[in-house]
Order: sequence, then C-alpha cells, then structure tokens
Amino acid sequence: MAPRLPYPTDLTDHEWNLIQHLVPHAKPGGRPEDYPKREILNAIFYLLRSGCSWRMLPHDLPPWRIVYYYFWTWRRDGTWQLIHDLLRGDVRAAAGKRRQPSAGIIDSQSVKTTEKGGVRGVDTHKQVKGRKRHILVDTLGLLLAVVVTAASVQDRDGASQLLAILRVKFSRLRLIWADQAYAGDLMAWLWALRPWRTIRLAIVKRPAGTKGFLLLPKRWMVERTFAWLSRYRRLSKDYEYLTQTSEAMIRVAMIHLMVRRLARMVPS
Repeated sequence: MAPRLPYPTDLTDHEWNLIQHLVPHAKPGGRPEDYPKREILNAIFYLLRSGCSWRMLPHDLPPWRIVYYYFWTWRRDGTWQLIHDLLRGDVRAAAGKRRQPSAGIIDSQSVKTTEKGGVRGVDTHKQVKGRKRHILVDTLGLLLAVVVTAASVQDRDGASQLLAILRVKFSRLRLIWADQAYAGDLMAWLWALRPWRTIRLAIVKRPAGTKGFLLLPKRWMVERTFAWLSRYRRLSKDYEYLTQTSEAMIRVAMIHLMVRRLARMVPS
C-alpha cells in the first residue's frame, strides 16, 4: 500500500512491536498478502473509535470487505479472545501484578439497539430497549469476561452466564465486588460454582438516604471501564445482529486500550 497520513487510532511502531507476535501470520504456501496485518488492525480500530459502518471505511485503508473478513474470522476462531487475554496479562505484569487476578468487580450496562435485529429486550428499570452488557473486570479495570444479553435479562441471571467461565478460568479469583442488584440467590450459586476453591461475593451498598451519583468503594473501577468503552462510538449503541459480535467488539476496544497503555509502561 502507498504511504498515507496516519489516523489518531493507528498503531505506532512501538505499539505494533508489542502486539505483532500475537497476530496470526499468513498461511505458508499462499500468495503474498496484499494488505499488512497492521493496516487491518488500524482499520478495525478506526471503525470502533469513529463509529462508522464497515462500508464507510476511508479509501486509504484496506477495502472494507477484507477488513470485515479478518474481524469475522478472528472472532470465529478465538483470535480476538487470545490476543485480549495475553495482552491483559502483559499489562498486569507491567503494573507489578500477577498475570491472573485475585479480585474482580461485576456490573452491567444497558444500551439501545438499532433496526439491525437480533436479540433484544426492555430494561424496565433504566427504560432502555436493547441489550445489556455484563462485564467482570479486575482492580485495574481490565476486562476479564463479557456476556451480552437482551436488556430484559436480570443482572443476577446475566451474572450466572458471565461467571460460568470461572469453572475453567481465573483459578486465583477469590473475591468479587458487586452492587445490591446481585444480592440473593447469586451468592449461593457462586459458592456452589467452585466448591473446591470458594469465591466470595461482596455487596457494596449505597448509604441509606443517598440519591444521584455517588462514588462507591471498588465499584468505581468497573464504572471507569464502561467510561473507557464509551470513547468508542461504535459501542454507543449495539449495532450488531449477533451478541457474539457485540462481545468481540468490546474485546477489540479493550485490546486497543491495553496496547496503548502497555506502550506507555514499557520503554521502546
């Protein structure tokens, strides 16, 4: 490709050096790649941050069909999940923490959907028709797990889907902070999830009589993660037909955030 002017979302040389070993290489024996993987990532990051549609990617980036093909393929084969998890471990290690967390925070966010279709519902509490993002983050605000459901799914039910991953991952996790919406049956379910290694659910309650926004201990960490994600305009609504695609979009946004953070933490 001919040289082009950079976009603010482009990977710098240092950032690319930190992530390129995680990006799948071309299969041997085929024809040479027409577009470098770095440019494919730049195009996907541009789409996420700007909020444009696939067909509206700028002409100086790779063709949208090729970019979409890689995004779709890497979602299906688990590449995005792999890159995300390895980068999270790198960021935690650079921050002086162990690669796997011992504590996390859980919360949900309801967002509107579009005419695209797919799973949707109504969150009667927040008066939002669309979908609900259930996330588990560590104390740095880094994503551990995400599940997207219809907005009508209760927080406790969504948490059961989200935390089912703890049967096979995050063996060091011992404590999860949550708000009052997660109290009740979820506590007993969580105790039974891993009887050989107990996980404790700590409910952070609002002081009685308070109204409006209030900074609660530990709970602000997951709210900060939602604020980071809100910088990516493609996530301002759920534009995807499949919830699995919505989850992949969130992981890719976190990949972009983490590689930039890691570049600031690790000397070039």
